[in-house]
Amino acid sequence: MRHRSHALAAALALSCATLQAATPATPAADPTVLRETANALFAPVPATIETVRGQAITAAQVELGKSLWFEPRLSRSHVISCNTCHNVATGGADNVPTSIGHGWQKGPRNSPTVLNAVLNIAQFWDGRAADLKEQAKGPVQASVEMNNTPERVEATLRSIPGYVDAFGKAFPGEREPVNFENMARALEAFETTLVTPDSRFDRFLAGADSLDATELRGLSLFVDKGCSACHSGANIGGQAYYPFGVVERPGAQVLPAGDKGRFAVTQTASDEYVFRAAPLRNVALTAPYFHSGQVWDLRQAVAIMGSSQLGHELDASEVEAITRFLGTLSGRQPQVANPVLPASTASTPRPE
Repeated sequence: MRHRSHALAAALALSCATLQAATPATPAADPTVLRETANALFAPVPATIETVRGQAITAAQVELGKSLWFEPRLSRSHVISCNTCHNVATGGADNVPTSIGHGWQKGPRNSPTVLNAVLNIAQFWDGRAADLKEQAKGPVQASVEMNNTPERVEATLRSIPGYVDAFGKAFPGEREPVNFENMARALEAFETTLVTPDSRFDRFLAGADSLDATELRGLSLFVDKGCSACHSGANIGGQAYYPFGVVERPGAQVLPAGDKGRFAVTQTASDEYVFRAAPLRNVALTAPYFHSGQVWDLRQAVAIMGSSQLGHELDASEVEAITRFLGTLSGRQPQVANPVLPASTASTPRPE
C-alpha cells in the first residue's frame, strides 16, 4: 500500500471549505444513511493479519516476537523492552508525554500506540519507517531509547540457547537465523496480532444498532466538519501526511517550534510541521495527545483540531458528541500473556 503524495495531502488539508463542500451532509437522525456514508469512508479492523509484504506469518515467528517484545535485554541497560513504551495493557502506549529511555533520558515525541499499527501507511509520527520491520530496528539503536547496537543484540541472543532454538524454528533453513534482521521480522510478526476488532463502531458498520443518539451525531459531525478527510480508512487515520495548524497554528506547547515533523525526513520546506495523521482507533485509551503529548483531555484535543485544522470553533455539544463517537472506536484489546523468558548465560553481555 502506497501513501498519497504530499501535494494531494496538503491540498486536502489546506482547503477546508472544499473539504466541507465535498462531504455531503449526513443526518444523524437517519442511521441507515449515516451507515452508508461511513462504510464509504471507513472500514472495520480485521480480526487477523496473515501476511506482511506478501509473506505468510508463522506461529513460530509470532511466538518468538512476543518474547522479544517483552525482552529487556534488547536494551543496553537490560531494563527497557518494547513493552516499556508501548504497553499492550494500556492501549499500546505508555500514557506519558514522552517516553523515558536509556539513562532516564526523555524522548522527543509522544509514543504512538502499536495497536493496529500494521494498518498504517508508515510508522512514526513523521513516517520515516516504511513498515513495522523497519520501525522495530529504530528504538533498539536510538541512544535516547534502548541505546544498543545490532552486533550487541546478536551477541546477546546467540548467547541464550532458548533464543537460538526459537530463531531456528521461526526462520528454518537459514545458516545463521539469529540476526538483527530476523529480530525485527519476529517483532513485526508479533505486532500484526495487536489488532483491536469488534469495536462498537465496527458493529455499526456491519449493521448493528450499536451507537446511541449522541454517538451518531458525533459521527455525523466527524464527517460533515471534515475530520474524515484526514482520518479515514480502517485505522481512522494513519494513511497520509498533513500540516499541523492549517488554519491556526496551536501554541508552542502543543506544536513546539523545534520539531518540524516530516521535514527532518524529506528536507523539503513544504514538509515543515507536517505529520502523519494520527490513527484514532482506541484514542480514548491513549492520552496524552499529539506528537508533543501535551494535551490530556480528548475533548480539548477535539476542540484544538476543529480550530487549527478545520477553522471551526466547535461548541460544547459538538465537542462532546465527537468525543463520544471517538469512544466507540475502542475495540477488543489483545490478550497477551507475559512470557517466561529464557535465562542468560555466562557469555551474555552484561548490562551497561
